[in-house]
Amino acid sequence: MKRLIVMSAVLFFIGVVSAQKYSSKTGSVTFEASLPLFEDVYAKDDNNIVVLNADNGEIASVSAVKNFHFKTKLMEEHFNESYAETAKYPKTTFKGKIVNFDKTKLTASPQKYNVQGTLNFHGVDKAVSSAATIYAKDGKVYMQGGFVARPADHNVTIPKMVSKKVAENVNVQYNYVMAKP
Repeated sequence: MKRLIVMSAVLFFIGVVSAQKYSSKTGSVTFEASLPLFEDVYAKDDNNIVVLNADNGEIASVSAVKNFHFKTKLMEEHFNESYAETAKYPKTTFKGKIVNFDKTKLTASPQKYNVQGTLNFHGVDKAVSSAATIYAKDGKVYMQGGFVARPADHNVTIPKMVSKKVAENVNVQYNYVMAKP
């Protein structure tokens, strides 16, 4: 039994070591929920952590929700306390896969891919699909794309007083430059 456990651990370790992983701790994620004639509802996090397994196209990212910064401190305070409830839900995550990803086909020419996975925000998992552009250059993998998220899908309540000033569909954009650790 002991031999079986040791063998399993060795095989697992070999798999982890041999996997070609790329990562970044300075990924950029933005979201915008602005409407014409009202104040911009825009925030950015430049400390998003992302990991790509180039062997199978699996990708995961995490942001501390408090890392999203707004143009005005009051808007940021309201976002953290009333909408995102960061004391209760401190992070947002994405886990997914780049569809039909093949690391051997990565070149310096950007290629279009579809990324599918699960976004967890405000404690709620929601399936998302994203169009992404990916290319490789100088030993790094560059990835950018976006998708639409709806606050209602994540049980985020927008007070009636400001609901006409915040878009129902939030445009989320990401931009990653990933390198081997």
